[in-house]
Amino acid sequence: MQDSTSTDTRIALDLALTVRHDGHGGVADDLADLAGLAAWVRAHPGIVPDGGRYRADEPALTAVRAVRAAARALFARAVRPGEPSPADAARLLPVPEALRCLNQAAARTPTVPVLDWAETGPAGPVVRREPAGDRPDDLAALLAHAVIGFLAGPDRHRLRACHAPRCVRYFLKEHPRQEWCKPSCGNRARVARHHERHKRTA
Repeated sequence: MQDSTSTDTRIALDLALTVRHDGHGGVADDLADLAGLAAWVRAHPGIVPDGGRYRADEPALTAVRAVRAAARALFARAVRPGEPSPADAARLLPVPEALRCLNQAAARTPTVPVLDWAETGPAGPVVRREPAGDRPDDLAALLAHAVIGFLAGPDRHRLRACHAPRCVRYFLKEHPRQEWCKPSCGNRARVARHHERHKRTA
């Protein structure tokens, strides 16, 4: 990803990428259980206050998985007319349901704009959003805010689904000729095309 990607973009993509290829032809879910959610939060410091000591519970896991399902449904809409990730193609939430889920999760922790303006340096004023509710650590709400920020921001236009064999990832397109999320996916896709051409001519 480019250095200019926003925090919202990175969080939203990282959440979506908790659904991944398992290396054996199937799909793995990094948020399948409480331990997985706790490990993911610890690997993403700064999402919640004191994330190193975050303790997952069943309601939080259910809420985060719902936000992820909504995000992936809306990612599939964002990449149209391209195809969605193969992990989602048969089980996407309807867009109105995904929007409702995301907005309801985000509403659980309202935010207020906070202006920062450093005394020194060339940077101008910067607006960030801080939780205004009494539950600043509501993980699903914070993730929903990030997904909304990403989908409403300029990075959305670079979102693509990788269609290399066995890949289920979404990625941001970095240059005009990029077709896959990483070089190894490009290699697999080229090998698959080569085999397919040879099968047709045999």
